[in-house]
This record gives sequence, structure tokens and C-alpha cells, in this order.
Amino acid sequence: MVHYRKILELHDEGISLRGIASSTGHSRQKVTEIIGLAEKKGLVCPLEEEMTDKWIEEFLFPEKTLEASGRQPLNFDYIHEELAKPNVTLSLLHHEYEAECRASQKIPYSYRSFLRHYSNYADKYKATLRIRRKPGEIMEVDWAGSTAFIIDRDTGEKVKAYVFVATLPCSQLSYAEASLSMDSHSWITLHNNAYKYFGGTTQIVVPDNLKTSVTKHTTRELILNPAYKEMADYYNTVVMPARVRTPKDKASVEGSVGVISTWIIAALRNTHCFTIDELNEEVWKKLDEFNKRPFTRKKGSRWSAFEEEEKFALSPLPLAPYKMSEWKKTTVAPDYHVSFDSMFYSVPYEYINREVEVRVTDNLIEVFFNHMRIASHKRLYGKFGQTTTIHDHMPDNHKLFVDQTPEVAIEWAENIGESTLSVIRYLLDTSQTEKLALQSIFSLKKFERRYTKYEIERACKMVLSMTKRPTVKSIQTLLKTNKKNDAEQELKRKTDINKNNYGFTRGASYYGGTDK
Repeated sequence: MVHYRKILELHDEGISLRGIASSTGHSRQKVTEIIGLAEKKGLVCPLEEEMTDKWIEEFLFPEKTLEASGRQPLNFDYIHEELAKPNVTLSLLHHEYEAECRASQKIPYSYRSFLRHYSNYADKYKATLRIRRKPGEIMEVDWAGSTAFIIDRDTGEKVKAYVFVATLPCSQLSYAEASLSMDSHSWITLHNNAYKYFGGTTQIVVPDNLKTSVTKHTTRELILNPAYKEMADYYNTVVMPARVRTPKDKASVEGSVGVISTWIIAALRNTHCFTIDELNEEVWKKLDEFNKRPFTRKKGSRWSAFEEEEKFALSPLPLAPYKMSEWKKTTVAPDYHVSFDSMFYSVPYEYINREVEVRVTDNLIEVFFNHMRIASHKRLYGKFGQTTTIHDHMPDNHKLFVDQTPEVAIEWAENIGESTLSVIRYLLDTSQTEKLALQSIFSLKKFERRYTKYEIERACKMVLSMTKRPTVKSIQTLLKTNKKNDAEQELKRKTDINKNNYGFTRGASYYGGTDK
């Protein structure tokens, strides 16, 4: 039997390969092979009591126990590495293993045997290596139970600061940051910062059942906070909240919270900071020490484990970080506007008195009805009471009124005639305000619904011949009078035609009589 344990322990003590070979009675080539394989698989001293020579042999050379069966040996290193990749399962790997055996005319292990042998190998592997989860799969997040503090410069009082913790279970790399609030805006901002620190995003994020994350979580229904769900969609990740009162669902972050409470929060207990930025500078210094602190029983650190085993599996970050949005429900007012922060934004008038959802970001206001966006505006800042109205959101009669401008009025008059244009120019030049002039012109334009262009032009011409101060009222009176006179003349014309419409009269001679 090869003295595996003794070889590894002597190597850990710094004994040369020649000395180890002499002490164990094995060749230097064998000693070199065992040490190299142990380092590759992360088997380092001190060794556990259960790690006997037989245990170590099965771990380093698992294929030896399978060769006697006559079946195609399993490449456990390959299986373990492939399982770390996204969406790869043991079922898929067994299928590929069977296909390889058929191609080489070898006998494969059944799926049950495949699972059993790999499970035995994985139990040993987990006892020596860091990998327990797929890299880049999960980020667990939570608030630390302990709080830090800053000092108010004016009063000298201690102000609580809440510490956010995010952990990647595969490498155990953690991120921490202090915040003065635990509200939704802070929660999402801290997620942005964590993703930036890790340099990528995970497939899944596992939060606790906080109101900033989850609106409702039962065995039958899960409703996420709208802003939190939007952030997850933006980063193309899935939110899977931990079950209520089930800390094992996010065991990594629970463990990190305890360690960070000691190595960061407790370590800063005598450090006095006056702003949250100063506190976070100290937090990040301690965090860097924490992540780069060597493991007690393994080589490397959380940071080196992340660089070697997990960083490659993270999804790339978007070009810009997610911008926090706020959601609120409101009812569209009769003037087809919604209000936010005393500013008013239009929506299509068909939604008057309907309940809508408003999404607000730093630069944008969006309005949704039944999850369909019906309006969007650039967000207004500054003086209260500002209004932004989109022309297409107005009813037709409002559009007609709003469209009244001096240029539009003159263009309309030019299409009617010279006299109408003279009246319009007079109204624009002599009214006290442009608004009053446009109101008068709007009234004049409405006559076009009942009268022809010819009738309006004739009325304007008649008014100008009577006075140098034409009014809309006088034009209206003439239009009615002209309309009445035209109707009367038409009626008289028809009557006269009927009176003079005589038939052909034959004389008496036609009937054989004598003309007298």
C-alpha cells in the first residue's frame, strides 16, 4: 500500500522529494505524481482523521476501483468540472458518457451506478475543495443583524448605519456596504454596487422576504416588489426568495453575515466616522482584508477562489447600471393629466377617471394601464405646477383650441379670401392681448361648420364696406341675414317660375270654330 498520508504530511513539513522517497520507500516519480495530483485536487494539510491512505487513494485515483468491473471508467474530474457550468446536469453527462461508450464499443455504467460512484467521489471532493455550488449561479443577499454607526457632527449622537451583505456561495466572496436607510431605493442601489464589485451578474438572486423584495410569498403565490422585479429583469436574473423562517435557503450569506459582523462591524466599533462615505471607506478596507484572508484549512482565499473558479461564469454587466424607479397608483383627472410631485403629465383623454400605474425614474415618467404603457414624458423639475401635454392626448375640440396661433389664423384666412384676411389682421393688431384675438378668430373659424367659404368672405367684405372696426358679432349677424335673404330670394325665384309657367293654348280654328 502506498503511504499517501505520510507523503503529503512530509511534503507539508518542507521535506525534499528525495527525503520523502527515502522515508516512504517509493520512487521520486511516484511521490511527485501524488503531490502534484493532491495539489491539483486541493487536498492539503492538515488532513482530517478520516483521510486514511485508502481514502486518499480513492480520492486521487477513483478510476482504480472501477477498472476491475470491466466497464468504461468514469472521468470524475471532467464530470465535476462540467457540472460547474450553467445548465449542465448529471443526466446530460450520463447520456454523453453512454454515447461515448457506444462509439468505442465499451460497456457503460447504468445511470444509478453512475450517480452512486459520482456521489462517493463528490463527498470526498467537497471535503477538500471549495466548490459546493455552480459558479455564477447564485448571489445571496441580506442585511446584517448588527449595525454600525456614524457620529452626528452637530449633536455628537450615534446614528445607526445598516450593513448590506451579498455573497457568492461558490467562492464565498462577499460584498458589504453601509447605508443609512433600509428602504427600496437603498436596497436596489446596493445591489447595483454589489454587481459592480463582482464584475458581473448571477443567474439567481436569493433575498430574504423583506418588503423591499417581496410583496407576497406563500406556497401558492409569489408577488415581487415591482421595482425589485424590474431590476432583476434588467440584469437578466431570477429572484428566488428564501422560504419564510428557512435560513438554510441562503446559508452562505447567513454565515457571511456572522463573520462580517465580527471582522468588519465589530472591528470598526472604536472607529469614529462622521459621514456614510467615511464609514464605507473603512468598511471596504476591512472587506478587502476579509476576502483576501487565507483559508484556515485550504490554500488560497475567497478572492483567489473567485478569480479561479467563479469569475468566468458571471454574466456580463449591462453598459449602464440599473436606474432606480418608483411606482405609484393614481387616477387620471378630468383634465386627462396625472400628478407626481406637484407636476402634471398628460395621458390619452380616453383614460379619464381610470386607475393607472405611474413609473418614475430620475429622468422619465411612464404611465401604464393594464401593464400597457400609454404615455411617457421627460420628468419635470423646478417650479411646482408645471404641466406637459402631448397634442395627441387631447380631445378633438381641445386640439382645435390649442392649435390657434397667429400663423395658423392667417393661413386659414388666406384660404378664404382677401376680405377675411383683412378682418383677421385687424383682430390680431387691435386686440388687447393675443389670447383675446385668437379666441375671437376661433369663434369666426367655427362658422365654417355652417357656412361656405364664399358666404364668410362675402360677409367680411360687407362688414369692411360698412365699418373700419369689424367684429365677429357683426360678421355673424350678416351671415345670418345673408343666409335668410338668400333663402327668401330662392323661394321667390321658384314661385315666379311657377306663375309664368303657361301651357300651349290652341285657337278656336283648331276645333273648327271661327275666330272673331
